[in-house]
Formats: sequence, C-alpha cells, structure tokens
Amino acid sequence: MESKSVSKIYSLNKTTYINLRWIAILGQFLTVNIVKYVFNFEFNIFIVNFVIILGVISNLVLVYFYQKNILSNRASFTFLFVDILQLSLILYFSGGILNPFSIFLLIPSVFSSSNLSFKTSLSLILITIFSIILLTLYHEHLIYPSGNKLIINDFYYYGTSISLIIALIFLNYFATLFGRESNLRKEALNKIEEFIAKEHELVSLGGQAAAAAHSLNTPLSTIKIISQDLHDQFKDKKELQKDIELLVNQVERCSQILKRLSLNPGVEDDFIDQECSMFEYISEIIKSFKDISNKEFFINNSQDTNSFKITKLIEIIYGIRNFIGNANKFSKKKIYISIKSDNQLTEISIEDDGDGYSKDVLNKIGEPYIKSSFYDDKSKSGLGLGIFIGKTLLERNGAKVICRNSKTRSGAEVLLTWKNKDLKNL
Repeated sequence: MESKSVSKIYSLNKTTYINLRWIAILGQFLTVNIVKYVFNFEFNIFIVNFVIILGVISNLVLVYFYQKNILSNRASFTFLFVDILQLSLILYFSGGILNPFSIFLLIPSVFSSSNLSFKTSLSLILITIFSIILLTLYHEHLIYPSGNKLIINDFYYYGTSISLIIALIFLNYFATLFGRESNLRKEALNKIEEFIAKEHELVSLGGQAAAAAHSLNTPLSTIKIISQDLHDQFKDKKELQKDIELLVNQVERCSQILKRLSLNPGVEDDFIDQECSMFEYISEIIKSFKDISNKEFFINNSQDTNSFKITKLIEIIYGIRNFIGNANKFSKKKIYISIKSDNQLTEISIEDDGDGYSKDVLNKIGEPYIKSSFYDDKSKSGLGLGIFIGKTLLERNGAKVICRNSKTRSGAEVLLTWKNKDLKNL
C-alpha cells in the first residue's frame, strides 16, 4: 500500500497547540483583569472571566479526553472554531470590534491555512468574517475611566471592520501558499531520504552478493570438475547421461551468474570506502549511461591541474548523476562535461545542446515540484524533483550549485563548485 503524500496530510501537533492555547488563555485573563482593575474600564468582568474559564475547560478536554498525539483535520477545525467563538464572546462584552485585541480573531484561521485542508481553512475564514460583522453591529460598549463611551466617525468605525476582513483574506492567502510550499519541500526531502536509503541498501546487498560470489567460487569449481568427470565416466550409460549433462549445464550457468556478480563494479565490497578522483567519479557515472542512452558524452579534464583522491560517497554520486541524467534527458545529441581544479577550488560544468531552461522556471530552479508550461512533451517537462534532490545532496556535502542556461551553447548548464578543503574532509 502506498503511503499518503506528505503534502496531503492535514493535522496539528496536539502538544504544541495545547501550549499555545494555555498562553492565549493566560494572556486573556491578565489583560481583561488589568484593564478592569488597574485602568478602571467598565465592562462585565464576571461574564468575561466566565468565558475565559470555558476556554480553560475546553483545553482540559483536549488534554485529558483526546488521546491521540496529533489532532486530525476534523478535530482541529472543532477546537479552532471554539477558539474563535470564545474570543468573539470576550470581545462582545468588551467593546466589540473597536477593542484593540480584536486583531487576535485572525489567528485561528491563519493557523489553519498553513496546516489544515483548504475546505477547513475556508470554513474558518467565513466564520471569522461572520464574527467580525456581528461584532461590528452588536456588542456591549466599553466604558472608559471618565465614564464616557468612545464615539468615533462611522467611516473609521466600519473601516476598522473592513480592514480586519481584508487582512484576514491577505494573511490566509499567504499562509496557504507558504504552508503548501513547506509541505511540498518536506515531501521532497522525504523522497531524498528514501532514495539514499535505497542506494545504501543496494550497495549493502551488492557487497553481500560479491562476497557470496567469491565464497561460492571454490566449491562450485569443485562441483564442476566432479560433474565433468562423471560425464566422462558414464557417457556410455544413456539413463544417466541426460541427468549428468543437466548437472554440468546448471553448474556452468551458476558460474556465469557468479562471474557477472564479481565483474559488476557496483557490487564491490569496498564501494563505500574506495577513494577516487573527481575524473574517475564522472567517468564511472558516464559509463552507467552508455547502456541506456544513445547520446554522446564529451569529458574534458585538461584544466584539472590539482586532481586528488576523495572518499567515494553515495550522496555525491547520486547528486552528480541526477544532473548528468537531466542533461541526457533534455539534450539533443551531445552532453559536455568539464572538470577544472586549482589550489583552492574544484569545479564541474555539465552542459547540453538542448533548449535550455524555460523562462518561466529559470528563477525557480532548485525548488521541488515545478513545471514548465512551454513543454508540449509531458515526458520531458519534469517536476524539478531531480534537480532539487541533486542540489540538496551536493549542497549538504559542501558544494555550491548554480543552474543556468549555457553562455556558450544552446542548452542548460549546471556548475558545481567545491572548496578543496571541503572535498578532502568528506
């Protein structure tokens, strides 16, 4: 069964949400009582404190009766709705929309937009707008210490409500946008971890296979010699000849399988610990494309004047291979790779003769799940996930990654740069 996409998981962390509510409730209690008993504003303090106590009760219900550590989308909606209702009641008895703390009405829906589903967020936005309208039309006046009510111009009065609604829509839009981007990035990072875990698993299995090939080689050779001797001794006995021939054939088949395992460079025992130069890195990666691509690869290392051995890491191999694979995918016929190094830096340039990055994604290169609208061929449009994975893996290992359109050719160019001291410390 496939796991659900991270970007489609809508929930709130129960502990974090409970702590935020305790902070809000404490803030409400201190504010209303200071305003009442220190600044001598007149409003129904008993009802307001009662509403705050209801907030305490709702939080205790969440603490003791909701057993899950994560609040589901539906449960989150319920408790955020209670938050809006509770704050609306406090504002109703303390001046309505003119209460400076009415701005806090926006928080639950904004919180929802960055964590919960669009339907839930939209519902909370509409509830908040309805609350703002009601508090504008109906509320208990806040009596100032002088004993007077605050009387202001109607333009300012209704302008306050309109500005709150506009701010609500504006903040929720950006919270939804940033929340979606955050979830997509989280999903892409999870994919990176999956890919690297699979690569390590394949390397481990390959090493075990190579070890098994070496270990089985001697007994299999013995079996092969004995089976051939038996074939020669019993060649006149037809009832045994077919069985012995089958045995010889199967032994030969096993030998061929073990030979392929032993010759496969991807399953060497010292794969991880092996050290090689950057040129050897690139050469090995290019070899892996020869069986699956009919493109021409040109590698230039004439300016690799300070070549040195570095630790062979799966993350670097996978990252560089992603960029070379991208060049192979989008090129027409040729891929150009150059390696430069001096006393300070090592640089790899990967160019192709394709059409280059389209203008609508050029500024977004490196972000996951981006798609160009200029490609008619869906198989070549991509989602930007390969570039994101390659860029992230290489940057985690000290590389500076620049993706741009080539200045000398028609296609795209990826420039990978390391400080030599960083490469040597890998």
